[in-house]
Amino acid sequence: MQSDAILVKVVGQTGTVILNRPDAGNALTRSMVRGLADILDDLYYEKRVRAIVLTGAGDAFCEGDDLGEVQSNSDQPDAVSGWGEEATAYRDLLGRMLEITKPIIAAVNGPAVSSGAGLVAASDIVVAGETATFSLPDVRRGLVAGAAGPLLCARIGSGLAGKLLLTGEELDAAAAVRLNLFHEVVPNDKVWARATELGEACAAGAPEAVQLTKRLLSEVVAEGLSTKISAGAAMSATARTTEAAREGIAAHLEGREPEWP
Repeated sequence: MQSDAILVKVVGQTGTVILNRPDAGNALTRSMVRGLADILDDLYYEKRVRAIVLTGAGDAFCEGDDLGEVQSNSDQPDAVSGWGEEATAYRDLLGRMLEITKPIIAAVNGPAVSSGAGLVAASDIVVAGETATFSLPDVRRGLVAGAAGPLLCARIGSGLAGKLLLTGEELDAAAAVRLNLFHEVVPNDKVWARATELGEACAAGAPEAVQLTKRLLSEVVAEGLSTKISAGAAMSATARTTEAAREGIAAHLEGREPEWP
């Protein structure tokens, strides 16, 4: 599956998935979340692909959900059920990233925000450019990073994760490396090349051994994580029903400070 909003290319034994809405910071629409899950499955079943790189077009990795779409959907009669479906779809996407037994390498070429930061946390290896950033500012928008939160706790511990989730603090590339959210920082124009190089390094291993190692990471080391992500997704959906979310999203889109109810 390929659309204008998500592009795919295969170089050597590495498949690259490109979020392709550069004018919108590669913000995720509903259809992109579902499309991304389908594309990852396609690459999983493609035998010549041994590793997957996820990156963004332009100067951003992914600046979160498309809040304009979220706002417009809030006026629909089935808004509440729609938010539940959105949270479930994003939960399923993160879960699929953990389950796929091919290494997923995030090539973070710019800001990774909210649901975009969740994509980074769900990746196995993270290569970032010098101007890349990582943040989960959901609380500042009246929202909850429910699905990404448990992943963040698994990656860096609940204490540090709590600080980032509660303050919405933005980390630059150097700070994200210190917290092991990013594994390497390279010049901006080398991000994809280095990620592909790491993909080929993973492909040099025995396929069965790589697959079992990925299962070890997702099923043993992160045991119970899927249950926590599901619980978090429910909290995320609940948060979107509040007046605080309506005000926070509107304030963000209008470029002003929110006035909390």
